[in-house]
Amino acid sequence: MSTPKFGFIGLGTMGEPMARRLVQAGYALTVFDLNEAAVDRLQALGATHAADPKTVADNAEIVFASLPTPDIVQKVALGDAGVIHGDKVRVFVDLSTTGPRTAKAVATGLQSKNVVAVDCPVSGGAAGAEKGTLALMVACPNATYEELLPILKCIGKPLFCGEAPGLGQTMKLVNNLVSVTALAVSCEALVMGVKAGLDPQVMLDVFNAGSARNSATADKLPRAVLPRTFDFGFTTALSLKDTRLCLDEAEAMGVPMPVGSSVRQVLNMTRAAFGDNADFTRITCLIEQWAGVEVPTRPHNPN
Repeated sequence: MSTPKFGFIGLGTMGEPMARRLVQAGYALTVFDLNEAAVDRLQALGATHAADPKTVADNAEIVFASLPTPDIVQKVALGDAGVIHGDKVRVFVDLSTTGPRTAKAVATGLQSKNVVAVDCPVSGGAAGAEKGTLALMVACPNATYEELLPILKCIGKPLFCGEAPGLGQTMKLVNNLVSVTALAVSCEALVMGVKAGLDPQVMLDVFNAGSARNSATADKLPRAVLPRTFDFGFTTALSLKDTRLCLDEAEAMGVPMPVGSSVRQVLNMTRAAFGDNADFTRITCLIEQWAGVEVPTRPHNPN
């Protein structure tokens, strides 16, 4: 049986390194993005450029997408020049974070053309996309999951969440809420400790040796806050979008989330202070402004 051809739509911070890993693994890849420089870099590695999502789906049986918002995902999948109109596509793998309602709408739309929708949001940031260590939260028919497994392993660790559309998205939303909540409270604690006279590196050493260890204390703060680069690789606007999606779903289900609502407020204030494109580790700067103290610079220590 011949190896299927693949497509990739969306070559942004996450999409480009994932697409690159597929090309480097030897898969034939047709790509589309509005960023010509990103397309050129993939073409230099052997990928083929398509003019629009439909053309990608005319040339590829399995099409991946990594896109910033639910509206864009729906347009790419179901719009006038969307994947749904492709002649060859039979599987659409959405790596974006859209929420379960968008995942269900896309799955329903594509089903009318016998295209299987795979709900597959990812977690692990730009560094995980580069290294191929992303967590992939997959929801789709079991047979499709088994077919995709070797390909998905090129970009990370696949974790099967179930067959119903939207289960992967729900998993991603609650994962991201936990992650950004850990970041927000860790930033507050770090600033408080510095104002009291504690060394921030000592604080992180204690956190990570004990019960306060989390993804922020182990990675985000030492990598982007202590060096004061604030460049972890995830914007405040995107984090706010994910948090809103999670809280909207929780409200629709009747699940109260008072802590998550507070984190949404902090993200809103961070965006207002520093802009949409500010890294979400800038939460620290917001707390610093309120506290009247600044976490002193420390050289980045990857260990």
